[in-house]
Amino acid sequence: MTIDDARAHRSALEYLETAILNGEMPVGMQLPPERDLAIQLGVSRGAVREAIRELRAQGIVESLPGPGRGTRITSGQTEALSRMFRLHLAIATTSVKDLYVARIALEGGTAALAALHWRAEGLAGLERILDEMDATQELATFNELDTQFHVAIAAIAENPLIGDLTAAIREALRKPILDASVRMPEWSVFRHELATQHRAIFDAIARRDSVAASDHMSAHIRSAAVRLGLLEE
Repeated sequence: MTIDDARAHRSALEYLETAILNGEMPVGMQLPPERDLAIQLGVSRGAVREAIRELRAQGIVESLPGPGRGTRITSGQTEALSRMFRLHLAIATTSVKDLYVARIALEGGTAALAALHWRAEGLAGLERILDEMDATQELATFNELDTQFHVAIAAIAENPLIGDLTAAIREALRKPILDASVRMPEWSVFRHELATQHRAIFDAIARRDSVAASDHMSAHIRSAAVRLGLLEE
């Protein structure tokens, strides 16, 4: 990419970002065709295409195939956040310990909010996940349901940003957690401990005890990480 190409790309990206920030391009709006944007901004279609590709990687826009569907502004940033955390783990700028410390701080508050804001449908869904966890002995399935449990708590807290952050961090930790679980000589014992802790969190949320829900969640995440060897005592 030449200096002129880089400037054109930056110009197109700044235009789109400013339009989104100013509310001129709200969630759900379809972007104008690349050719029209290029003419409007006085840059090449390639510069516009690169700007859109960058926004897509950030989870800001999505491109759908088919006539009339095009590229739209989207609000689903979970995958982009998760990808960012996984990449930072891979290049060692963020550690598993960092993510766990963030989880403890974030999800303790999330559980407290869930206790205050849950609705019957959300609480019932949370209990169904726990029932499925009790019924499975398969490690990978249990790990997947464990992720669903934590994300579901964030969902009933009714704060979309917290939900996205919780899902992204938990997804980034999926492989380290699974790998550490596989290495555990007594995983069935650990599974029982997790199930007991999950029930304690659920019970506190169900009785709308925000303090207990927060305390149980923070203690659960910390103790599980220590048992897995992913966090020091």
